[in-house]
Amino acid sequence: MKSREFAKVAEQEKIASDIYSLWIEASGIAAEAKPGQFLSLYSADQSRMLPRPISICEIDREHGRLRLVYRTVGAGTEEFSRLKAGDRIEVLGPLGNGFPLKKGKAFLIGGGIGIPPMVQAAKELAGQEDPSMIQVIAGYRSEQFLTQELSAYGTLYIATEDGSAGTKGTVLDAVREHALDAEVIYACGPRPMLRAVKEYAEEHGIECWISMEERMACGIGACLACVCGSTEVDGHSHVKNKRVCKDGPVFLSTEVEL
Repeated sequence: MKSREFAKVAEQEKIASDIYSLWIEASGIAAEAKPGQFLSLYSADQSRMLPRPISICEIDREHGRLRLVYRTVGAGTEEFSRLKAGDRIEVLGPLGNGFPLKKGKAFLIGGGIGIPPMVQAAKELAGQEDPSMIQVIAGYRSEQFLTQELSAYGTLYIATEDGSAGTKGTVLDAVREHALDAEVIYACGPRPMLRAVKEYAEEHGIECWISMEERMACGIGACLACVCGSTEVDGHSHVKNKRVCKDGPVFLSTEVEL
């Protein structure tokens, strides 16, 4: 059940160029949140009416806290980056669905700012699986972040566009270089990466769940700003489009067109 409340900022730090880690206290949301879901954060500037959707990175249910790791890309997230411990920010959540975590050898694939959701997913999988079954493949342009957290819950493989660390190339280049295999895939990242992961999963007959990074406005499915193509059709052969914020952001890869 989602709620809208003013959350207290517990701490915030810059962890990479334009990347911030924000811990907030919101016990009601933390109790309900699942890996793969997101929150909508509201600006204190009334001229910015629409909230900013940010994926949940970690959930501390015991202490009623959530960690959000985000990139500053505009005035709204720039405002959030100036928050300090003790400040308050209006949030709505948890929103969307989450990853349906299943037993079996898994790939957790994250690209860019799609990496943060993999932390909580890996943490919860580690609670029900042998860590050797959890393979995290993280793709960066160059600068890395969250590697310590990801390594704590499984085996981490890194891919960088410039070859400065790990495999030079894409996340799938890393999968092939290390001859990795899996029974299920969880992925979040830019659309080209998700498209490639979806194709890889279909070629190898692997169940694949993807979290889509669409631009959202309302975050609750009312405005239809984040509609994506679906493979579902109704009785009249009409495609039934999906709302990423409401029907997703996590989808079975075969359900959506990329």
